[in-house]
Amino acid sequence: MTLVLFFDLDGTLIDTADDLAASLNHVRQHLYGLSPLPLIQLRPYTSRGAAGLLQTGLGLAPKDDAFEEARALFLAHYAQHLTDDVRFFPGIETLLNRLDENGLPWGIITNKYQRFTAPVLAYLGLEHRAACVVSGDTTAHAKPHPLPLLHAAQSVGAAPQQCWFIGDDPRDIEAARAAGFQYAVAVRWGYLGDTPIESWGADTIIDTPEQLWPLVAKKQ
Repeated sequence: MTLVLFFDLDGTLIDTADDLAASLNHVRQHLYGLSPLPLIQLRPYTSRGAAGLLQTGLGLAPKDDAFEEARALFLAHYAQHLTDDVRFFPGIETLLNRLDENGLPWGIITNKYQRFTAPVLAYLGLEHRAACVVSGDTTAHAKPHPLPLLHAAQSVGAAPQQCWFIGDDPRDIEAARAAGFQYAVAVRWGYLGDTPIESWGADTIIDTPEQLWPLVAKKQ
């Protein structure tokens, strides 16, 4: 039975914190005349996208009257700057190369909308390497709902029991459990949020991408 690895994108494969934080600070300055917040304050919430950063940086929730205007400005700015500072996390390129060299299929499941996912993956040369890419608007629900993971598994012809999911947010582990994936891996190098990673219920926690390969090799 061939193992298939699926990865979250922001905070797991690639570091997009600088670009997303810049968009949040653009909203702060343009709409409210506020000074920029430091990246170290915003970074932990990057995996939560526009909504999470607007909550962190402006105290705005989707129910608030000002939320949609702020969100629209955030996304418009990000669309123009989404590859300014994006980069792989150290060790990710080596890991993906190793998976390819050993014939192990891998894919991407992200809550990032397809109109942002596609140009970022093209910029990084990943769009034709991944066995599948499921974005936040590919299915009717986003993570932590299991549907994106089940859709990804089906798209590569794999049963959930053949699949692993690797991510940096509690929602990734929750989605993997709900989808019946074989193994859920939490990565400590990601954004993590404010919930202790040890409480997520992952099968294992890894500190670096280099630590994933030995786990995979044992399953071959």
